Amino acid sequence: MRPDENEERIAVFVDYENLAIGARQDLGIARFDFGPIARAMAERGRVVYRRAYADWSGFDDDRRHLTRHQVELIEIPQRMGTSRKNSADIKMVVDALELAFERDFVTTIVICTGDSDFTPLVQKLRELDRRVIGIGVRNSTSKLLPPACDEFLYYDSLEGVEAVIAASKAPKRKASTGGRSSVESDDEPMVEAPPLEELVVSTLAGMQGSTEDVRASTLKRAITRIDPTFNEADHGFRGFTELLRHLAGRKRVELSGEKRDPEVDLVTGDGPAQVGFDLLVDVVTAKSKKGGAVLSGLKTEMNRRDETFNERALGYGGFLQFCKAAAARDLVVMAWDDDRGDYLLTPAG
Repeated sequence: MRPDENEERIAVFVDYENLAIGARQDLGIARFDFGPIARAMAERGRVVYRRAYADWSGFDDDRRHLTRHQVELIEIPQRMGTSRKNSADIKMVVDALELAFERDFVTTIVICTGDSDFTPLVQKLRELDRRVIGIGVRNSTSKLLPPACDEFLYYDSLEGVEAVIAASKAPKRKASTGGRSSVESDDEPMVEAPPLEELVVSTLAGMQGSTEDVRASTLKRAITRIDPTFNEADHGFRGFTELLRHLAGRKRVELSGEKRDPEVDLVTGDGPAQVGFDLLVDVVTAKSKKGGAVLSGLKTEMNRRDETFNERALGYGGFLQFCKAAAARDLVVMAWDDDRGDYLLTPAG
C-alpha cells in the first residue's frame, strides 16, 4: 500500500535517561519499554525517524530492545568535567532543530521527556510550523512542559504499559541453557500478534484519540504500521472492507458513508462493550458483601465467569481504563483505598 500524502510523517526523539529513570522510580519498571510509544505513534502516522540519547554504558540491557524497534542509539559518553545530562540535551536539541530545517516532509516531532529544559525547543519547533507531541512519565514530568506542546501523552496511560508494569512485578522466569545451569533468559519473549478483533478495535480506538473521522483506508494503513505482516486474506477475507463488514455484523464496529471507503466508528449502542460492563457490575455486586471489589484480581474473576472477556477487544488500552469508563457511566463507584493500596469498586447507588 502506497503512503498517503496527507498522513503525518513523524520524527521521535527520546531523552532516554529521563524516561528510563522516571519509569523505574515511579512505575516500578525495571527496563523501559519503547513498544507502547511505537504503537501510539503508528496510530497517528508514519514514523520516519527514531533516535534515543544516553550514555549507553548505563543501559546495556536496553540496547537490543531499542534496536528491535528500529531506534538509532546516539551515544553521549561522560567526559571529565562535563555534565552527561547537558551533553545529551544539547545534542538532542541540535538534531531536532536541524531536522526541522532540513526535512520539510516531517510534519510532527515527538519529544519524549519530562524535562522542562526542553520547553524552549518545543516552542521553537512550533514556530517552525511543526506539530509537537510530548511524552513523559506522569510523576516525573514538569508541569511547564505539557502546556507548551500541541499534544502531550503520559507514558503511564499508553496502551501496553499496564502489562509492562505487571510483568515487572511478576517473578522472573528461568530458562534452561542446555548443559549449563538455569539462568535468566537473555532473549526477549516473542510477541504474539493480538487477535484480529482486538487489533482492529484497539487501533481504531487509538486513532480516534487524535482524529475525529477514521476511514477504512486510513485504519488499514495504521494497522499495517503496527503489524507490517497484517493481511486480511490470512483471516479468510477478500478485502479489508469485507473484514470490517464482518466485524460490524458482530457489533464490534459501525460503518457509515460510501461503500468503497466507509467511515469506521466504535459501537456506541448495545454490543460486546455493554456485555462487558454488565459482567463487571455483576462481579462487583457479588463482592460488595465483603466490602467491595479490589481492582487487582478483579479481571481474573471476570474471566472465570466469561473467558472471552478482553477489554482491549472492546477498544480499551487496559483493564484500569475499562473500569474508569464504567465509573464514568455511573455503573460502579471507584475510589482509591489507602489501606489496600489499590482501587476499590462498589456498586453505584
